Amino acid sequence: MTRRIAPVAIDPADVLVETRGPVRLGAVEHARQAVADLTRLAHEPVLFARVKLTAPPSPDPKRPYTAQANLDVNGRLIRAQAAESSMYQALDELEDRLRTRLRRTARHWGELRGRHSPRREVPLPILPRPEHEPEIVRRKTLGDYRVPPDEAAFDMERLDFDFYLFTEAGSGQDSVLYRDGDGYRLAQVEPRPEALGKVELPLHLDPGPAPRLTTAAAVDRLEASGRPFEFFADPETGRGRLIYHRYDGGYGLITIG
Repeated sequence: MTRRIAPVAIDPADVLVETRGPVRLGAVEHARQAVADLTRLAHEPVLFARVKLTAPPSPDPKRPYTAQANLDVNGRLIRAQAAESSMYQALDELEDRLRTRLRRTARHWGELRGRHSPRREVPLPILPRPEHEPEIVRRKTLGDYRVPPDEAAFDMERLDFDFYLFTEAGSGQDSVLYRDGDGYRLAQVEPRPEALGKVELPLHLDPGPAPRLTTAAAVDRLEASGRPFEFFADPETGRGRLIYHRYDGGYGLITIG
């Protein structure tokens, strides 16, 4: 019988901490030690650990303190983030979320599929819109990553995302997966339910195709809908795109291909 080697936490000195704004040294050391301690839950070698701590220039109830952790667990990215009214509250919430991500990843995906519904977490707050026109402050282009909905849900959960843009393996359609009540919902550029890959999780499929919009039109639609994101197709290429609200008041844009 093969014996599993007990996981070993990395040294706190190996946790890289980046700060923005007036972050106290005590918070930095707290983050470094807490994340190092949690790595013993990974059950695989942690190759890299980084924490980003952001504090507003001055105390402001409208501007949260944020903490984000990114771990490379034997080649697999684990991510968690939190935003609270103080840095230590943000760190406490970050620890809870990271602990959940590491335990989920350590379990077999079959056990995760056995849950009746995705875990509901409080979303990060979004700051009020600035008086000037909001900008797209984050752009990301995804490669040709094709997975069935089950694997997309697993990735979404371990990365602490509220939605997940990907190309669905069975249908070949650019798609977005997001939480919906007692399960998940999937929207596709051109819905092809008969061609979906393996699905064992509670999944609802949007029957309509994604609208073909320019980025500017998608921003207008996002603002009018009040939703956290807008999934759409590029009018020229037909590839899936997603525009979303960032907690700092700007927009993020994710594209495929």
